[in-house]
Amino acid sequence: MQTSDALNMAMDSGLDLVEISSNGTTPIVKIMDFGKYKYEQKKRASEARKNQKNVGIKEVWVKPFIEENDLNIKMKKVFEFLDEGNKVKIAVMTRGNKRVLARGKDAVPELFAHIVQIIGDRGTLESKSKPDERTKSIIIAPAK
Repeated sequence: MQTSDALNMAMDSGLDLVEISSNGTTPIVKIMDFGKYKYEQKKRASEARKNQKNVGIKEVWVKPFIEENDLNIKMKKVFEFLDEGNKVKIAVMTRGNKRVLARGKDAVPELFAHIVQIIGDRGTLESKSKPDERTKSIIIAPAK
């Protein structure tokens, strides 16, 4: 069948002649309602966007020498964020006088190790901050 015959058939039926592929020796065409096809594609894409889950990063700040009860309260909030499906960035404030900073060099890694131990299997450690950054932080992703 010639392309002109297909075009006449499409016009007679009130549809469009859409070229699918032009790579071969003969072009491949399809008779269809192109407006309806575009509408269905748009609707499918909209539905896919609606069903996708948005993962955000929530942030919780702690101090290097936080008391156990205060840490438990912060961890409750971390667990809420993880249960909602969000990632959690736990950042440690290392500001203060020189004495606190000198003592804090060992305190921050110990605190992070303790936090990871508390979280256990409810989340996984995704990344740590670089050692030379002023603000130390870890990112915890929800367990799958």
